[in-house]
Amino acid sequence: MPESAVDAASEPGPAPGAEHDSAPSAAPAPAPADGTTFPRLAEPRSENRLVLAGGVWHQISPKYVWVQLISTGSFLILVMAATLVLTLAFHQMWAWIPGGILTVILVWTLAILPRQARAIGYQLREDDLVFRRGILWQRFVAVPYGRMQLVDITHGPLDRGFGIAQLKFVTAAAATGVVIPGLDQGTAETLRDHLVAVAESRRTGL
Repeated sequence: MPESAVDAASEPGPAPGAEHDSAPSAAPAPAPADGTTFPRLAEPRSENRLVLAGGVWHQISPKYVWVQLISTGSFLILVMAATLVLTLAFHQMWAWIPGGILTVILVWTLAILPRQARAIGYQLREDDLVFRRGILWQRFVAVPYGRMQLVDITHGPLDRGFGIAQLKFVTAAAATGVVIPGLDQGTAETLRDHLVAVAESRRTGL
């Protein structure tokens, strides 16, 4: 008998059923490129804040702040212009009330936008993805990989101009749907492919 055939036959093979018992190995989690995200996650100053120990928090791109500033600022200018036209040209003094309220809300939104953006983050754990956002009202959502039914990338005209996108996960439960905004375009595509591969492996058990 040839020597190669003897060696191949003498090598121990995997135990029966071992290929079915082994857990699916997920691809390494993608990490954003250096310099494309905020350097540090913003946390509430309260000692009673929600904290998730362990793991690495990935953050969104600072370009998200510019996109929101432009869109919200444009809406603010439109509100102020409409209020002035109604009050000065048409003498509709009631317009000061809704116009003033909207102006205050929009100015406050613009003021806290940078800190809100720095509080957005996501963590890729062994069995799920955890998304967090908020300073005054914190929100933590854990989405199991095996329950992800759709991973979608969307971006508007401003997003495309700044090279960012948002990643949306849809599950069977609508309450656990998550949208991660302000991701660099390359990071969003890599993360989408990674999550689709892991979700498929968890569902099929391969």
